[in-house]
Amino acid sequence: MDLIKIGKFIAEKRKSLKLTQLQLAESLNISEKTVSKWECGHGFPDTSLILPLCEVLKISANELLSGKSIKDDKEYIKNAENNILELTNQEIYKNKLLLSLEWIIGYFSVLVLLTFAFVAKYTTMPDIWKIILIVFGFISCIVGVFFALKIEKDAGYYECGKCHHKHIPTYKQILWSMHIGRTRHLKCPKCGQKSWNKKTIK
Repeated sequence: MDLIKIGKFIAEKRKSLKLTQLQLAESLNISEKTVSKWECGHGFPDTSLILPLCEVLKISANELLSGKSIKDDKEYIKNAENNILELTNQEIYKNKLLLSLEWIIGYFSVLVLLTFAFVAKYTTMPDIWKIILIVFGFISCIVGVFFALKIEKDAGYYECGKCHHKHIPTYKQILWSMHIGRTRHLKCPKCGQKSWNKKTIK
């Protein structure tokens, strides 16, 4: 996806409607700085903003993602297919990064707890400081695990072992389900059966 081309297209359409960056930003409930970033090619609208932005600029989502006006039906279809593929690839890449981050957060949280426990056990200090260290270590670990599970929940899908339906479970289901790595024993919202659901990013 050519962010500079898309940014120039957003600026062109905004100007043709005689809108300032501030007016466009206010219509989308975002900052003027965000619109400026888009137009400079340093960012792309969040998925929740794509359709509202297209509505304001009077263009289609396909045109926005292509960075140009599309009149021909064949060109429109071709661009739509390319844009869907590009968005899918970006989503897969983002999910891979998030799942890598999950492992980093998880390991780091446990390492902090173990480090604080080691320091409390093997250094000479008042008992109150040892207790504070251990409590702080536990809190850090719990917060880290919370964020790691949140990432696991939001990145990609879980595939039902029975009907192969892909779904995103609730945080509560993720928290309390039995698991082996990223394979969890979950109830499928489609077939209603419990099975081992594998994590998938596609």
